[in-house]
Amino acid sequence: MAHRVLVLNGPNLNMLGTREPQTYGTQTLADIETLCIAEGKALGLDVTCRQSNHEGDLVTWIQEAMGQYEALILNPGAYSHTSVAIHDAIRATGLKVIEVHLSNIHAREPFRHHSYVSAVAAGVICGLGATGYKLALTAIADKR
Repeated sequence: MAHRVLVLNGPNLNMLGTREPQTYGTQTLADIETLCIAEGKALGLDVTCRQSNHEGDLVTWIQEAMGQYEALILNPGAYSHTSVAIHDAIRATGLKVIEVHLSNIHAREPFRHHSYVSAVAAGVICGLGATGYKLALTAIADKR
């Protein structure tokens, strides 16, 4: 049976493909979800993808993932820099989380250089576009 992985995407990621393509690329969220599902299948992982612009949805999904998923790939978007609630949810569940960002948050505005999620993540991948999701799935498959 395949190991289950939850991919969560935060605010404004539903706008990928049209939102600041010079920063985030031209792939849509649907493109990235298709890539994650296909890459997961190739690695023996059963991938489920969700997106919300609402912090509470993300917190609830993280909590519900405990005992249901082997690992979580999270692109918290702007909540990286503001959400103690997401940090606390990850910490409470003990889930293995890999934080992914399409852009290099360390090469952007100073307020983006800190992530509350990074402190509770098993790893962080940023600046590699959609390839970051593939790398996160590979890391999860390699550590089974």
